[in-house]
Formats: sequence, C-alpha cells, structure tokens
Amino acid sequence: MRHPPMLSFMRWCALLLLVLPLLARAADPLPSWQDGPSRQAIEAFVTAVTTEGGKDYVAPAERIAVFDNDGTLWSEQPAYFQVLFALSELKRMAPEHPEWKQQQPFKAALEGDQQTLAKSGMAGLLQIVLATHSGMSSAQFIQNARHWLDTARHPTTGRRFTEMVFQPMLELLDYLRANGFKTYIVSGGEVVFMRAFAEEVYGIPPEQVIGTTLGSRFEEKAGRLSIQRLPKLVHNDDGVGKPESIDRIIGRRPLFAFGNSDGDLQMLQWTMAGPGKRFAGLVHHTDAKREWAYDRNSKVGRLDKALSAANRGNWTVVDMAREWRRVYPFESPR
Repeated sequence: MRHPPMLSFMRWCALLLLVLPLLARAADPLPSWQDGPSRQAIEAFVTAVTTEGGKDYVAPAERIAVFDNDGTLWSEQPAYFQVLFALSELKRMAPEHPEWKQQQPFKAALEGDQQTLAKSGMAGLLQIVLATHSGMSSAQFIQNARHWLDTARHPTTGRRFTEMVFQPMLELLDYLRANGFKTYIVSGGEVVFMRAFAEEVYGIPPEQVIGTTLGSRFEEKAGRLSIQRLPKLVHNDDGVGKPESIDRIIGRRPLFAFGNSDGDLQMLQWTMAGPGKRFAGLVHHTDAKREWAYDRNSKVGRLDKALSAANRGNWTVVDMAREWRRVYPFESPR
C-alpha cells in the first residue's frame, strides 16, 4: 500500500526531528560542558587563534597548551593520589625495611598515626616519597605504579584512580589537539609516576609530561643497562618551578594554561604575560555532591591567591557544579 505524498513527507520530517539532536550531540566536541561562560570563552579563544587571516591567528607550532594534573585533570581528594600510592608502597616494602618500625615518619605511616604523620609536614612526606620512589630502575617503578593503578581503589568512590578523571577535561584535551594544539602536563606530581598512565588516560605521551624530578643514574650491571632512581629531589615542579621547567623543557611560552590551585599561579601568570591573545583557566571545585567543594581554606589543592589573581585578570574560572554536565566518565550527563 502506497502512502500519500504528504503523509510520507510528514513522517520524514518527524524522523528528522528525532535524529537531528542526536547528530548535533555526536558532532559536539565538548558535550560535557554546559553552554555557559567557560565553554564560550574556550571556544571563542580557540576560534580566534586558529582562524587564518584573523588578527589573533597563531601558527600551529606556537599553540602550546599546559595543564596541571592533580585537581585539574583528575580529582585530588581526600589526598593527592600519588601520596596514597606512596603510603601503599611503604606498607608493601616494609618487610624489607624493619628499621622503619622505629623511624619517623615511617613508623607513624605504618601504624596509621595520622596526627604524628601530619606533624612531620612536607619534609616527612618527602622522606616517604623518596623511600618508595627510588632504589630501583625507572622501568621497575613504572611497573609498580601501573600495578597499583590497576588494583587500588579510591577510598570514597571505590573506583580505580584512573577512572577519577574529569570527562570535561578529557574532551577539552581532544578539542585542543583537533585544533592544532600540542598538550602538555606540567604538574607537581612526580614525572615518572604520571608517565605510567598519562598516555593511556589523557592521550599525552611521556615526552610531554613535566613534573617533579628525582635524581637518576645510568647503570650497567651484568650486561644489562638501566636508569636507576636515586633518593634525591632534583626539581620541585610546583609554584615557580612550573614556568622554570616550561622554559627549560618546552622552550616556548604556553598560549593556553589550566590549573586549579595556588601551585599553578605562576604558570598561569607566565602564560598570560606573553604577547597576543592568551588563555588562563582554573577548575573551581564547587560540587560537593558529585565531587568535593573546596578552595581558599583547603589543605589539599588550596585555591586562594590564584582565585584572586583570576578575578583581577579576568581569567576563566570554571564553576564545576554549574558548568559541567558530568564530572567523571562513568557518570550520566545531567
């Protein structure tokens, strides 16, 4: 039975109305971002610097984008994930180091004495990191880190730590790369630890990961070559250390930078101090329901001086609660 032409046309129109939103969503490079001020600022900036013949056009070779990791690309609560890894490794390695039972801060960490461990401060934490991140080859350390990332679970969500990445930021990384940007991680995290997962999770290869660096030594033993990790801090990639390492390793001032805390302030300032059109962004953790809410008074990821600088400099501050349709890849969009 043949349908009248008008009826067929109406059915075709109805089908089109159903399909068009799906096609639009599929073509959207930033589906987890609300159509709000942050998304609009990002898209306007990318359009401006990639439009040939425009006054703000920037050649692809100069389109450098840098991102902090902790709190910017993945969560950082209730503690930095690398700290949780170090504490886990300390317990695993403890049978080989009986002296730790009597030495602080190792004793406190092994006994779960949070008060004493907290009193040891950053110096105590550095001791634990150096003890668990050295005394082995880089290859062995990466293997240890990957095993932990594959098996450990976040204490609050029960998810693997590599699932605690921010879906909107994954989309942003892809969006920038699709527009000719080269994306780097510039983080206070230890560089080899981040290289253990950055390419698989973020699509950022090891040579584009910059972080805190320990000493190393080339070694030949029984005909085998290795790079041995030494218990020595060579570079702290936080605060002023970030623009210093950008200058030393990348050799170009970034055009685009994203962070989330005071530790990223100098990197954002350095980016914005360059000539021409530039972008500085901050992830503001405002969502206590889907993630955590914290800023100026937080012990982890404090956002105080950088937030004030952002307000003065008209940087983009992403309100996570209002501007992200979903936070993690395993969530459904709001």
